[in-house]
Amino acid sequence: MSNTQQLQDFTTQVRRDILRMVHAVNSGHPGGSLGCAEFLVTLYQDVMKRKEGFDMNGIGEDVFFLSNGHISPVFYSVLARSGYFPVSELATFRKLNSRLQGHPTTHEGLPGVRMASGSLGQGMSVAIGAAQAKKLNNDNNLVYALLGDGELQEGQNWEAIMYASAKKVDNLIATIDLNGKQIDGTTDEVLAMGSVKAKFEAFDWIVLEIKEGNNIDAIKAGLAEAKSKSGNGKPVCILLHTEMGNGVDYMMHTHAWHGKAPNDEQLAKALEQNVETLGDY
Repeated sequence: MSNTQQLQDFTTQVRRDILRMVHAVNSGHPGGSLGCAEFLVTLYQDVMKRKEGFDMNGIGEDVFFLSNGHISPVFYSVLARSGYFPVSELATFRKLNSRLQGHPTTHEGLPGVRMASGSLGQGMSVAIGAAQAKKLNNDNNLVYALLGDGELQEGQNWEAIMYASAKKVDNLIATIDLNGKQIDGTTDEVLAMGSVKAKFEAFDWIVLEIKEGNNIDAIKAGLAEAKSKSGNGKPVCILLHTEMGNGVDYMMHTHAWHGKAPNDEQLAKALEQNVETLGDY
């Protein structure tokens, strides 16, 4: 799928999934999920090389690791609508004995999930290990990872970031969801990080920016550029400037919906802003 309108329609349906999932159990993280919907849809539907079926080794295909695991609603929706498991299973989100827990886990064997995540700061390390494994297997495909900007306040990231450049892990494309917000406020209020771009460049990464991180054409162009920069001896970082709660007017421009579910009235209003395109679960 490469038509921008098709990707946009897909994204609209993913937004509906996110909203309905968190509403049904009155828990979950809609804000960051909505902000990353365009990115993950474009990655899975237009950019990543994927093969039929799923296995944990991922040999012969691109692989993805979600580090900021609390945005599981968008991850589950994109996986289901990309054919990894039945869309109807989205209705089990966060319920007892469901494979779709609040943070992704591996012990339930959910296709598409390669690591348990949600303890923030670990995904970069895992992605680097997977990228090195691909080199050992003479597999020329890429490893993608998504991290939150607030997540970079965890120290383990910087050890991993230093390691990746020192060991020339140049088959890794790590994207930072740079929305400037986290659970308790803005990232500047909680723990200001200064220039994330300057930090990655100081660690000898190639750094690209997607200024319009909720624009599908901009995402496609940015990911294409990132792919073209891979294999040159350095890991690649994409700074993805997104809006938390994107697509739902009352959830945007605030951190308030980081981890709060809409009530019945709020859900109805949000769904009116995102009209069904592919069919609800």
